[in-house]
Amino acid sequence: MTRHNADVIVIGGGIAGASAAAEIAADREVLLLESEPHLGYHSTGRSAAIFIRNYGNATLRALNALAAPVFDDPGEIADGPLLSPRGELLLAAEDELDALEDYADGAEGLERLSAAEACDLVPILRPDPIAAAVYESDAQNIDVDLLLQGYTRLLKARGGRIVTGAPVTALRREGGAWHVTAGGEDHAAPLIVNAAGAWAGRLAGMAGAAPITLTPKRRSAALLPAPEERDIDAWPLFGGVVENWYAKPDAGKLMVSPADADPVEPHDAWPDDMVLAEGLHRYECAVTVPVTRVERSWAGLRTFAPDASPVVGFDSRVDGFLWLAGQGGYGVQTAPALARIAAGLVAGAAPVDETLLTALAPQRFD
Repeated sequence: MTRHNADVIVIGGGIAGASAAAEIAADREVLLLESEPHLGYHSTGRSAAIFIRNYGNATLRALNALAAPVFDDPGEIADGPLLSPRGELLLAAEDELDALEDYADGAEGLERLSAAEACDLVPILRPDPIAAAVYESDAQNIDVDLLLQGYTRLLKARGGRIVTGAPVTALRREGGAWHVTAGGEDHAAPLIVNAAGAWAGRLAGMAGAAPITLTPKRRSAALLPAPEERDIDAWPLFGGVVENWYAKPDAGKLMVSPADADPVEPHDAWPDDMVLAEGLHRYECAVTVPVTRVERSWAGLRTFAPDASPVVGFDSRVDGFLWLAGQGGYGVQTAPALARIAAGLVAGAAPVDETLLTALAPQRFD
């Protein structure tokens, strides 16, 4: 086996690992290891691909705000825009009004709509179940492929190396460096970044890091034909405010998700037929058009820490182990912010205010 050395080894080639590797490579020699044949194979490639500034808890909303300028002006990451108009419409039944108020608390740029106004935006909605609605016009599509490609190009341009098809099989710290066996080769670096997504908890266990509970949860989706004689391209993403279903136009078709969040073991996810059917039924109850055909379906894993905020920072038990995990369903839209935070921590800087760093730090679970 050949030994390859670097300053930093990033483990995990989803959008979190690729973006962090690109940012860290500005002044470090970086090696990115991915177990699958190509980058973005799991959650990144199965994302809902939308940037919603008000999505998530207070920590995540702060990260969204930090990411927004990068999406608006990607600089070296992309030659063209990463975002395009979409909008988000959230619907509440009478018994869901408290959830609507919780979502609106602290949110910016929301417009409150009546049932009739909601139906003007999405004409197939049934007005009767809608007690209230909110609309965020600034929610936007993310070109996830362009984002991932951009960070990959930037990493390579900065001298970073990428090795795919390289699952980590051994990991130990010795002589002030981490020794990583992946894909039949040995690699060494004084610092590793744990961006392994659903497998981040297992990787931490291999390293002897703090035992932080990370729970992968399945999220399924189905692609439906557009309702007949409907031009859906201008429709917003729309769904229940309690997140029990949502739908989004996707290249002339309609992607519908049951918004499931079932805890599962790390694996190459696939949809549960019953969960998908139940979610499509909830969608059907909200619209006037029946589901007649599912063109294809898929699932991905979203991995959560107990407080649903990402885990980003140096481990409290072992040296040279940086967590970049637990992004939940917010990984793509927070990637530009978390990548720069990770790079700042590697450089020994305080990239954001102490309150946010504390909210992200793995030590909050000690």
